[in-house]
Amino acid sequence: MGERKVRKKKNIALRVIAGILIALVLVVGIYFLYVFRTYHRIADKQNLDVTKGSTAEACAVGKEYNVISYNIGFGAYTPDFSFFMDGGKSSWAESKESVIETVTGAAELVRSLDPEIVMFQEIDTNGTRSYHVDQKKLIDGILPEYTNVFAVNYDSPFLMYPLTQPHGKNQAGIGTYTKFDITSALRRSLPISESLSKLVDLDRCYSVSRIPVENGKELVVINVHLSAYGNSDAIREGQKNMLKEEMAAEIAAGNYLIVGGDFNHDLIAPEDQTDVAGWAYPYPRSYLPEGVHFCLDALSQEELSALKPTCRNANEPYDPATSEQFVIDGIIISDNIEQISYHTVENEYLYSDHNPVELVFRLK
Repeated sequence: MGERKVRKKKNIALRVIAGILIALVLVVGIYFLYVFRTYHRIADKQNLDVTKGSTAEACAVGKEYNVISYNIGFGAYTPDFSFFMDGGKSSWAESKESVIETVTGAAELVRSLDPEIVMFQEIDTNGTRSYHVDQKKLIDGILPEYTNVFAVNYDSPFLMYPLTQPHGKNQAGIGTYTKFDITSALRRSLPISESLSKLVDLDRCYSVSRIPVENGKELVVINVHLSAYGNSDAIREGQKNMLKEEMAAEIAAGNYLIVGGDFNHDLIAPEDQTDVAGWAYPYPRSYLPEGVHFCLDALSQEELSALKPTCRNANEPYDPATSEQFVIDGIIISDNIEQISYHTVENEYLYSDHNPVELVFRLK
């Protein structure tokens, strides 16, 4: 009789364990079904709404202007922040208050530089990782005189990874702000990976904003954020070729062209360098059409040697002595634009894992 009770208890235990396993499999299956059913790419060639600022300067030939490009890192990257996808610890910002403080600090830093054009990347509008702070609204409030356009490049389903602090559901994008008028703007979808990595990488894009110039031409501002995670040689090549074709078309039309953003490539490494970070390959200049150049390529050797890094590896908190750093943010201009000066705005990564870059220029 005792042996029968033991067997009965074992059978009950096995049924309970089997039930739990089946339930877990069902939950995981339903979750993956949800992720794949809700995943979508944002439509290509999407016309973007232009939000008018309180002022609108005329863009003129021969006048000195400045432009800033700044990846604000969705408001999470205080100097002590490390990101799980870079090998660090966190997938969320420290707190809602921290997000507001860093985004406000980044926008006020830009305001202090008084640029005519700003290209921001990684602006969260509604994200688990950033406590659902509408960061564009914050920036708009600090830069009310700027006309702007915003292009979504990340609209993810709820991601359960990492299990200890799920990255969640996030919407983010790139914003172009200018004291000039913008007559039209277009969102272009870049090629991305079709593997599972597409669920954690951004839905990469660039935006094309058109500014009328007094001489009848257009100043075309392209704000870009190329792939960082889960990319491949084919994806990198496809993105750079698409951008090259876009630039070539504007050069052929006789327009002025400024292309800025986070290229997620090492912009100063030799093209044949093989000892590189997996997400920061060199950017071969063969992917630039005739008639344009990276601003840093016009620097003297002394100026280039003094150029500060624009991005830190977020695998650990920032340490100026040991943190790995790169120049991956940059600005490209057409040859009909005079480059007066170009530099990294050294900010010790106070508000982001990136430092801004600044170009002073004139239209010829």
